[in-house]
Amino acid sequence: MTEASAPVSPPPDAADARRRIKAIFIGSIGNLVEWYDFYAYTAFALYFADAFFPGHDPVVQQLNAAVIFAATFLMRPLGGWLFGYLADHFGRRMSLTLSVLCMCLGSLIIAVTPTYNSIGFAAPVILALARVIEGLSLGGEYGTSATYLSEVAHPRHRGFYSSFQYVTLIGGQLTAIIVLLLLQKVFLTADQLKDWGWRIPFAIGALLAIFAAVMRRKLPETEAFVAARKAVHPTGALSDLLQHPRELLLVVGLTAGGTAAFYTFTTYMQTFVRLSVGLTPDQTTIVIFGTLVFATLLQPIYGAISDRIGRKPVLLFFGIMGSVATVPLLMTLKETRSPLMAFVLISAAWLFVAAYTSINAVVKAELFPTNVRALGVGLPYAITVSLFGGTAPAIALYFKTIGHEHWFYFYLSSVIFVSLMVYAFMRDTRQRSAMQHHN
Repeated sequence: MTEASAPVSPPPDAADARRRIKAIFIGSIGNLVEWYDFYAYTAFALYFADAFFPGHDPVVQQLNAAVIFAATFLMRPLGGWLFGYLADHFGRRMSLTLSVLCMCLGSLIIAVTPTYNSIGFAAPVILALARVIEGLSLGGEYGTSATYLSEVAHPRHRGFYSSFQYVTLIGGQLTAIIVLLLLQKVFLTADQLKDWGWRIPFAIGALLAIFAAVMRRKLPETEAFVAARKAVHPTGALSDLLQHPRELLLVVGLTAGGTAAFYTFTTYMQTFVRLSVGLTPDQTTIVIFGTLVFATLLQPIYGAISDRIGRKPVLLFFGIMGSVATVPLLMTLKETRSPLMAFVLISAAWLFVAAYTSINAVVKAELFPTNVRALGVGLPYAITVSLFGGTAPAIALYFKTIGHEHWFYFYLSSVIFVSLMVYAFMRDTRQRSAMQHHN
């Protein structure tokens, strides 16, 4: 299946380009909706925590909400296996549609669940169940959407088009922030948000997910999957996946540093600029929102660059800069008190973090043959994210509580360095790809 070098493909004609762009747009919109639903929980936890967790200590309530958030990461490997199997066995379209419907269900449950005062302990249990469903959905979404976007894109532009997975992933976070700001500043008071308004974003998410599921039902199946099904019936079985141990280890190695960096400069950065930099809540929101917009703009740029010079040089840029610049950058950020300087420094981090986020999906897709591609991309990625991505904020906060916050900077730099070693010795997947050029 692996090619000595990728054959030169003719440029797409206008009709072919429109077909691919439409498929990529529909697939990406579903990804945005899923990540909006997922991050709405984090954005609105401050308002609904006391509705589900008894007591008068807001810190304990937030901790309980955070524990449930962390538990969703434990479900992501199971989701990566389940939806990866479905995608490789029954098709990408079916798996993508089911994953967004699961996210719809989870979001709807949160929107309508009675509070602790109404049904007692059942309230947090139902909340946890909803987040388990969302964790399963998100665990499956990554591998299947990465596979679909990579397979449906023209071989000459795989890096560019697959980069829209992270455009929409970050876009989901931005959408959750926008909804929060609109409800906070325009439509509702703080008391209304705490009383019932926190249900609105989850109801919106459920409706958007239904819309995305309807759109995804109309997605064309990828020609790579159709061709593989004719040649040999795809199974997506773990036994088939285990025939590719080198590729599985590569996914773990190339993901570890990137996912730790991504969750540091997205999820944890909101806490960091509040607690360590000392920005106000409004300043924090503006800074994080601005840096996420900047990060979004970088994704297709790096994706297009990788189509010209290869994936490996782009990953090496992330690995080298992340290993060298992370510690001084975070130390400088901690000392600043200026929102503008905080924006500049976090944006500087995104200049190298985006070199990973933009192309990591296509690199993984190019490692595996069609019959186990979605499972091969999704399962080891989900395990690695659970180990290194989801734990990054908790590790950072632990070091802060024991008075050694700077230890986290060195930890992050070290994890990125491990990934750098993987980048240095792996093949360039653009030049030597396991993807057959049926499309």
